[in-house]
Amino acid sequence: MSLSDWAGLAATTFIAALLYAVSGFGFAVLAAPLFLLFADPARAIQLVIVLSTALSLVVIPGLRRSIVLGLLLRLALGSVAGLPLGLLAFHYVNPVVTRGLAGATILIFAVLMTVLRRRLDQTRTPLAMSSGRDVAAGAVSGVAAALVGMAGPPVLIYLLLGGAPPQTVRATLLSFFALSYAATLAAHAATIGIPGSTWLAAVLLIPFAVIGGFAGRPLGDRIGAEGFAILAIGLLAVAGLYTVVAAGISFAAHHQ
Repeated sequence: MSLSDWAGLAATTFIAALLYAVSGFGFAVLAAPLFLLFADPARAIQLVIVLSTALSLVVIPGLRRSIVLGLLLRLALGSVAGLPLGLLAFHYVNPVVTRGLAGATILIFAVLMTVLRRRLDQTRTPLAMSSGRDVAAGAVSGVAAALVGMAGPPVLIYLLLGGAPPQTVRATLLSFFALSYAATLAAHAATIGIPGSTWLAAVLLIPFAVIGGFAGRPLGDRIGAEGFAILAIGLLAVAGLYTVVAAGISFAAHHQ
């Protein structure tokens, strides 16, 4: 790996970690597609999983009081159920097609949420949250975490559509990621295997993630509900669009 690739990975890690601490999501959403510029798909996804696990431990302590334990447990249960399906798919699917479909789905939901926010007043929500839907959202997240290294968008979209308060979204997502990515990391290590070079790269990148996490925590405490919603939708739209474009470029290059 060249020095420019390392610099790109380090810069992406810091910026994604800062946004992750501010909003409770966004590390994998931004890091996964950008890491693909500097590493092969399998290595990029596993780096995202390792770094997300480490970063969650940095930003959770200040948000413990805002965690909704029942919601967190249901999301975690669903994620565990969906994880094997994602691991199975990881072995067989075309990574370029998978990235393209994932990006298109995220982009569609970002547009949908923008439209819904304009049409509905603040007292109405487009989706009623329930125990069953909590588990289902967690299951989709488990599949996405193992398959494309992006557990956040399914849960984030669900919580936003359900009208959860920003602090609850942030605390729940961070706690959920700590559980989800730890399980995903263990599953990857046990079934697929994580090369020593990937572990070494993750160790070298963790300081950039930690610095970004600590820098973003005070900013996240000050963000309001409207700012949070705009940031959430904006991150989803950017990540979705970029992932689709990157997948298209990869597909075109492969068929030249």
